Amino acid sequence: MARDDQTAHPLLRLLAYAKGHRGGLVLATIYSVLNKLLDLAPPALIGAAVDIVVSRESSFLAQLGVVAVESQLWTLALVTLVVWILESVFEYLYALKWRRLAQEIEHELRMDAYAHVQRLDLSYFEERSTGGLMAILNDDVNQLERFLDDGANQLIQLATTMVVVGGMFVALAPSVAWMTLLPMPVVIVGSIWFQRLLEPRYGRIRGQVGVLNGALSNNLSGIATIKSFATEDHEVAQIREQSLDYRALNLQAIRLSSGFVPLIRMVIVLGFAAIMVYGGKMTLAGELNVGVYSVLVFMTQRLLWPLTRLGTMLDQYQRAMASTTRVFDLLHAQPTLTSGITPLPLDRVEGRIALEGVGFHYPRLDPGLGPRVLDDVNLVIEPGQTIAFVGATGAGKSTLIKLLLRFYDVTQGTIRIDGHDVRELVLDDLRRALGLVSQDVYLFHGTVRENIAYGSPDATFEQIVAASEVAEAHAFITEVPRGYDTIVGELGPKLSCRHRQRLSIARAIHKDTPALYPG
Repeated sequence: MARDDQTAHPLLRLLAYAKGHRGGLVLATIYSVLNKLLDLAPPALIGAAVDIVVSRESSFLAQLGVVAVESQLWTLALVTLVVWILESVFEYLYALKWRRLAQEIEHELRMDAYAHVQRLDLSYFEERSTGGLMAILNDDVNQLERFLDDGANQLIQLATTMVVVGGMFVALAPSVAWMTLLPMPVVIVGSIWFQRLLEPRYGRIRGQVGVLNGALSNNLSGIATIKSFATEDHEVAQIREQSLDYRALNLQAIRLSSGFVPLIRMVIVLGFAAIMVYGGKMTLAGELNVGVYSVLVFMTQRLLWPLTRLGTMLDQYQRAMASTTRVFDLLHAQPTLTSGITPLPLDRVEGRIALEGVGFHYPRLDPGLGPRVLDDVNLVIEPGQTIAFVGATGAGKSTLIKLLLRFYDVTQGTIRIDGHDVRELVLDDLRRALGLVSQDVYLFHGTVRENIAYGSPDATFEQIVAASEVAEAHAFITEVPRGYDTIVGELGPKLSCRHRQRLSIARAIHKDTPALYPG
């Protein structure tokens, strides 16, 4: 991944990240430009047709050597056919290329962000909601994919239209070109001003998405507690409040963005009316060819009318840039804990643990404003010895385990394993040498076999069965009936949530069962 500059514009950060796709981006841009050039050809072809009908043997095509009027018409028809075929080909190519790039960059960005999150300290997760991180890894990355899928092409084609048609006006009718081009600076300056107004609004919207997702994730995880206290209505009211805040922020942005197109149309119509009146007068006076006048009228519409979509494009662009900022700020977050360099081979671990004058306070708490969680703890645990820590909630029992695993570093003293300061050990070696049975039980998506062998993916079948027997889960695993699909098919909506949950567990257990428990 390219080094990210937090001070750079979000678009520059995205382009720097995607530098490995630079060739694909250039090719997609070329396809978009060629498609737009061919898309702008029909007004010129219409002008040529008018020129043939009016000027006949003195038309533009006649000057190129095609004198007969009928031959001119057939030639123009052939050119039109080729133009339309090529336009369709390049439309297919740019759509295919942009969409493929969108999928590739979306995948890489999601995986890089997820892999980066895995390396962050536990404190990072404890200070943020799971829903907020999910909003970044899913919603924000998807927002970028939607922009790359269509928005980037629209902006490129709009720029191509402005350059090509503006140049054509200057070349064909410089005396009236300024009338058509005059609205463009107004639209561009207005768009920039509009974008700056929208930027903070969309930043707040993306932030509220994280808050709302966090609330939903938290409530769904704690659904058993909610039901046991009969607080469903209270939680619905809480989510309603968060959803209303999200709606209010969106409505603020919508009110602003919705007014952009009508205002732009009023500016555009002035240029369109000017070219119709003054161009028409020049044609009547013989100063402008009828065919050229037809081209100018059509091109004015092709030049100015797409600017009415600029508001929608900027709306999509600004949403994407807000998401870009959130994703790359996440990628910019760095772990504060660094791995040591001393290896700890598993076959040499004896298991002697020593706490020497250990003190600790959580980083988010100012030690001067409250007591330490741990203060001057001294303890030696010999190999094979069993120790129980007992104390009130918040006394520091779980904190000791977190310090031993180096989820946090002590703020005072030292923790040693077999005489090694845990801060000096290779972090992965340290954590592989320790076995943690958490008070919070969590099953990963997949089979029971995969969950049992999660910490040791190379475990043999016999080791997995032995572990399930030690955990007293062997009987449950082998005795659950295997008729999940039959039961669900017969009872369907009659099943309660609890029955569905139990059957889901049964299905997860017996997925790939022959490989785990044959027969």
